[in-house]
Amino acid sequence: MFKVFLGIISVTLVWGYTWVTMKIAISDIPPFLFSSLRLLIGAIPLFIILIIQRKRLSVGKENLKNYLIMSLLMALGYMGILTYGMQFVDSGKTSVLVYTMPIFVTIISHFKLNERINIYKMVGLIFGLIGLLFILGLEIIKFDTKVVFGELLILISALSWGSANVFSKLKFKNIDIIHMNAWQLIIGTIFLFIFSLILEPNHSIEWSNEAILSLLFNGLFSTAFTFVVWFWVLNKIDASKASMALMFVPILGIIFGWLQLGEKITFSIIIGSFFICAGIYMNTYNFKSTTTIKEMGDIS
Repeated sequence: MFKVFLGIISVTLVWGYTWVTMKIAISDIPPFLFSSLRLLIGAIPLFIILIIQRKRLSVGKENLKNYLIMSLLMALGYMGILTYGMQFVDSGKTSVLVYTMPIFVTIISHFKLNERINIYKMVGLIFGLIGLLFILGLEIIKFDTKVVFGELLILISALSWGSANVFSKLKFKNIDIIHMNAWQLIIGTIFLFIFSLILEPNHSIEWSNEAILSLLFNGLFSTAFTFVVWFWVLNKIDASKASMALMFVPILGIIFGWLQLGEKITFSIIIGSFFICAGIYMNTYNFKSTTTIKEMGDIS
């Protein structure tokens, strides 16, 4: 159990610090190119694992379509849009907005996986909405166009990440997870590199030490290492218990952004983060009660 606890702590710390390193990197490397290189660096160790385990490397016609869809959702919809939007938003605030993902999963799963929204999940959705209003409210009132645009892109990326999670439950029940992720990272690398060539042809690139180290951190640790450790943890304990760690990632993201980048921690961000984390808890913890929204209506 100590190893599981250590695994959760390491994943949480890496994911919490990821946002700072991303913010540093995209100041020197254009966002789509950065995302492409990050996924490439993350894919290489996964293919090495497959080779060491002597598993099949080829995709197979039966998996190609689903792998392409997963790459569009995760690489382009999540990673590409997220990194592009992060140009306009602080790293700490980005981490909070991205981790609305479990709330989106709850809504999508209600319709696609028949995982009905019970009273606890509904409270979690309300908490999440309140949290978003606190975080987005000031920028909407000021109508800081760039910041609002960036925040909306980040929320779209969270929605795409949530959609990818549900899609994986629907299509990849009997698929080797490492194989699927290795290929979706490589396919995503190609997608994002093409977007970079089209949208960032004249973007200046500065290969500073900070940018290179940030890129390596994101590829090796934030992508490859945490993926392997996270799925190992999920095989050891209940997913609902492991997912509790997600609550601490945005909190760490805010703290690391404040410590290293000097980002401001405002009252609205603190309150908004509290409600979003509470929403994550209500949507991921396995409460004993299974009363659904429909049943509540029948009772009344």
